[in-house]
Amino acid sequence: MKSSNQIIALFGTSADPPTIGHKLILEELSKIYSSVVTYASENPSKEHKESLFFRSLLLRTLIKELSKPEIILNQELSSPYAIDTIRKAKKIYKCNKIDFVLGSDLLEEIFHWKNIKEILQEAKLFIIPRKDYPIKSINFKGIEAFEANYQIAEFEIPKISSTMIREESEHTFLPKSLIPIVKNNNLYKSHRM
Repeated sequence: MKSSNQIIALFGTSADPPTIGHKLILEELSKIYSSVVTYASENPSKEHKESLFFRSLLLRTLIKELSKPEIILNQELSSPYAIDTIRKAKKIYKCNKIDFVLGSDLLEEIFHWKNIKEILQEAKLFIIPRKDYPIKSINFKGIEAFEANYQIAEFEIPKISSTMIREESEHTFLPKSLIPIVKNNNLYKSHRM
């Protein structure tokens, strides 16, 4: 990853825990981009159930299961603030083209993020439609007001969330490779597995 012309997909996630939805996103991104860089992050607007250490471990295990060299976990990029992550990624990977990946469920929230103007200047948004979170015209007006570049993914993520896993005792939407880690470390223990 040395070329400044290369476009990197940057996918930060709370991964609390990673779901089969996260797995699908990573698989689909790897079909589009030659480099997909991901990390577990601390979202200032969320209360996380498990530590960043375990969330990162779960994400790393998921990536290992996918076994795709173009998908890279770089936990060093993790920051509560997207602008810091984007700038750090540009330095580390010596690139000036970053596609910042986010689900349609975050489109209204991003306008309240720290340094949103700089984020939209530094990176193109790659928006993944998420079932039950339609993209509204008001979202586009906000993005266009910043003269931001964006692209909408041609794939959609089903209605799956980390919250669903934490609330559902069977953990149907948890990737199989993560179940031993969750059990052995007594994670998300408010619900049985």
